[in-house]
Amino acid sequence: MKNDDPLDNLFDKLLENESIFKSKEVLRPSYTPEFLPHRDRQINSLATILVSALRGETPSNILIYGKTGTGKTAATRHVGFELEKKSENLNTLCSVLYMNCEIIDTQYRLVANLARQFGEDIPMTGWPTDQVFTKFKETIDSKQQVLIIILDEVDKLIKKGDDVLYNLSRINEDLKNSKVSIIGVSNDLKFTEFLDPRVKSSLGEEEIVFPPYDAEQISDILHQRAEMAYKEGVLDDMVIPLCSAFAAQEHGDARRALDLLRVSGELTERESKQVVEERHVRNAQEKIENDRIVEVVRTLPTQSKLALYSVILLRKNGYVNVTTGEVYNVYRQLSQNIDMDILTQRRVTDLISELDMLGILNAVVVSKGRYGRTKEIDLSVPVESTLEVLFEDYKLKPLENFKPVITSQTHL
Repeated sequence: MKNDDPLDNLFDKLLENESIFKSKEVLRPSYTPEFLPHRDRQINSLATILVSALRGETPSNILIYGKTGTGKTAATRHVGFELEKKSENLNTLCSVLYMNCEIIDTQYRLVANLARQFGEDIPMTGWPTDQVFTKFKETIDSKQQVLIIILDEVDKLIKKGDDVLYNLSRINEDLKNSKVSIIGVSNDLKFTEFLDPRVKSSLGEEEIVFPPYDAEQISDILHQRAEMAYKEGVLDDMVIPLCSAFAAQEHGDARRALDLLRVSGELTERESKQVVEERHVRNAQEKIENDRIVEVVRTLPTQSKLALYSVILLRKNGYVNVTTGEVYNVYRQLSQNIDMDILTQRRVTDLISELDMLGILNAVVVSKGRYGRTKEIDLSVPVESTLEVLFEDYKLKPLENFKPVITSQTHL
């Protein structure tokens, strides 16, 4: 019997459309190019410090700073690859290990992951941390080698204490055969203020700063990647300049520019078109911004979500530019309904300021004459997609059909 189910051969029709990409992967943050435009000085500084590893000596520890999308991770990994390649040619044992501290964010997990790189079978939980650290030291000290450990987003690691950085920065005192050097990479130029002074001095023996790219430099990066990523003739002339301009507004974020270039192409393919146009870039900018907001809302603490939901409920009831007093009135009702602690109005005002800084709300201080000053608050995010994310939180789910009692004279 013939099966006419439309879900059969689901991908066949989609695969009939020829892709405009040669290699989409070169537009992803995980890709490390062989050549990094406009980062020669930083790459040379890194290489100058790390070259001592090839002589069997311990390189200085390095802290690398710079905003998101300034090429820190790509440059560091690039130099790491080159170092390992050169060490093979020279028959010296030199290993570069990369750890993302946003994912591996505790001392136990970090050291267990490092030990696993050398074949040690350490469980993800269960051992005393000291035992894991001892095992790691024994493992790497079993042969003569130099080990470079890259800790990307190192500031995320110290949120749970700087013990691991203290222990790693002192590790060479306990080693006879091997030598260890740490490279910390961070978007936060101030994170060392929270470190123990001893850790700060030993970890930051050398510092390298990556400045933001300007629009012209981002354009060079995009031309380089577009040549590898796209087939010839599929990009309209305005695509790269527009991606560069949008990213330059985002403090010279090359990662954002590459995302724009990739998502623009994906949106083009979804329309079964063969040329990426200016409108695709604008649509990609909107999509990426919405995705970012959704992710930010998803990770908010519950109290902040309640403050945000209060603004949305007022907006849905026809209020525009609501005041902090009105938000607090609704917030109290929501908190009581789900048995949450009720914060003070001052604390909720602080939460509103934080949401303003994140670009989720727009809060402007206005004078009410003899009645003092207040904040007028409006939403900066799409209501429906924000509500969807808020109700993913099981604590807020019971509030989905909540109708607050609103008493105010500002109803429009």
